[in-house]
Amino acid sequence: MNLEVNSTLGPIYVTDSVIANIAGVAAIDCYGLVGMASRNQLKDGITELLGRENLSRGIEVRQENGEYIIDIYIIVGFGTKISEVAHNVQAKIKYTLDQMLGVKVDQVNIFVQGVRLLNEE
Repeated sequence: MNLEVNSTLGPIYVTDSVIANIAGVAAIDCYGLVGMASRNQLKDGITELLGRENLSRGIEVRQENGEYIIDIYIIVGFGTKISEVAHNVQAKIKYTLDQMLGVKVDQVNIFVQGVRLLNEE
């Protein structure tokens, strides 16, 4: 589903993958976040740390009953308070999408897929 923004020059269509990329770039700046994890991880618990070029693979954007819902799969840093990292990511994504696109995000669901050392690649 595309987001349609009307301007004086005509409509602008923003795809869900663009919204996911913007959300991923906003999230990756949060302290305590090591990186994004793939939504389609292996069954044995091994998580793949995604690079900046494919952040949207760790984010799912959907619209239900006119509300935007974002599911984000992350890996947090060892020694950080997971609830604080999750709250910061939620707030940053909501703020960034509101400022850049005017999108009111109703839910940002955080799925912590793993814990790693902050300096581990």
